[in-house]
Amino acid sequence: MARYYPAIVEQGPGGFCVFLPNLPSCTSAGPTLQEAAVSAEEALQAHVDLTAEQGEPIPAPSALDRIVADPDVIEAARILVRTEPPGQAVRVNITLPAELLAAVDRYATREGFTRSGLLAQVVRERVRREREAA
Repeated sequence: MARYYPAIVEQGPGGFCVFLPNLPSCTSAGPTLQEAAVSAEEALQAHVDLTAEQGEPIPAPSALDRIVADPDVIEAARILVRTEPPGQAVRVNITLPAELLAAVDRYATREGFTRSGLLAQVVRERVRREREAA
């Protein structure tokens, strides 16, 4: 069942920044409010997946109306960001060219993912885009 986390959107000179008070290390941004919101959903899902993969607890979302305003932040909006809790992991065996696997590992390391977490996120994003296009 989907969970919805409150997020605060702040407008800056180059676009919008989104941060989630329940998950301070999870932030995103985008040039428009809509792109920032979509980016927030992708960032939140990646954060939840990685946290679960590392065996750490995932905090419950707070109610949107219980988030206290920070006087130093000029809010453009408050939104709810959707995430799917991770399901039970299933081990699979896949075959990839060695150079592609090396590229996956480099990218995953640079972006803070595990190999499995990165591949899951890429597939999730592709499925979401196809759903939106339909």
